[in-house]
Amino acid sequence: MLGCCQTRRSEMSSESVKTFSSLETPGYVGFANLPNQVHRKSVKKGFEFTLMVVGESGLGKSTLVDSLFLTDLYSERVIPDAVEKAKQTVKLDASTVEIEERGVKLRLTVVDTPGYGDAIDNHDSFRAIIQYIDDQFERYLRDESGLNRRNIVDNRIHCCFYFISPFGHSLKPLDIEFMKQLHNKVNIVPVIAKADCLTKKEVLRLKKKIMEEIEANGIKIYPLPDCDSDEDDDYKEQVRQLKEAVPFAVCGANTLLEVKGRKVRGRQYPWGVIEVENPEHCDFIKLRTMLITHMQDLQEVTQEVHYENYRSERLAKGAPKKPVEGGAAPSASSNEKDRILLEKEAELRRMQEMLAKMQAQMQQTQNQ
Repeated sequence: MLGCCQTRRSEMSSESVKTFSSLETPGYVGFANLPNQVHRKSVKKGFEFTLMVVGESGLGKSTLVDSLFLTDLYSERVIPDAVEKAKQTVKLDASTVEIEERGVKLRLTVVDTPGYGDAIDNHDSFRAIIQYIDDQFERYLRDESGLNRRNIVDNRIHCCFYFISPFGHSLKPLDIEFMKQLHNKVNIVPVIAKADCLTKKEVLRLKKKIMEEIEANGIKIYPLPDCDSDEDDDYKEQVRQLKEAVPFAVCGANTLLEVKGRKVRGRQYPWGVIEVENPEHCDFIKLRTMLITHMQDLQEVTQEVHYENYRSERLAKGAPKKPVEGGAAPSASSNEKDRILLEKEAELRRMQEMLAKMQAQMQQTQNQ
């Protein structure tokens, strides 16, 4: 009888070993598989990115955005006439679209700034833009301090394309003032619009002049990250070319044309065709490559630099309370902590009330 039991145990143990071996992951299992886990989780969750485009009317901002992401964000836009433009102030228009490519989902939000730079007196034209960026930081800070931190929607501006007119010989005073006001709040990427109206020599001359003025005025634009020593040579060469291309001279087009038997996106002129995706014609491909390959870095810089700067300033500017008799005035940080605690207590009470209502409804259902 004992021998029979031992035989059964041995059979069961051999079956369990077979079952376990069948569940093992084929190949090497170790820390090297951690990036795959992060990749699968990120793909399942999806990505969020917010792009702001700033520039005067008529520089092709909407066309370029549609060309970059192969979307039609502005199909219902109504262009105001001269009378309406005279009364128009700077307003912000946010459009969101879900993009999916090879199973990867991207929730793209594009914030346009119609009316910027169109007035005679533009000294206040960037105030609404600064207020919008600060509002998104404040909303994120409030959500981060709440109870429901897992489902925070990130609407912070991760990148700002600033469009520079190709018809001037350098930056305008408005361009310099705008970038000075915003370079500590958002990643600024300067873009020369409608570069197809300039010759190659004119483009190079304008790029050099713009970079000289940016450095002379102490403006900090988005710095492309340096390559590590173990990166492959192709990636290093790509980053080098992207750094040399700043500011990007681009032109956008959504029209398909036939050139030498192949379909291309471009613009038809009496003397020929400008191909948007031809690196010999403009920097459109380089701009798109920069945005896609460094999208994660743009988000990290926004989180670790711009948002942290706003957060530290915001917590340090808490409204001071009246000093207590015989004691010192409470610090700004303690005021902010008290405010956050009160908000959390109020949110906890609301959740408790909702839970009590649900329990009461369940009790009524059981009694019926």
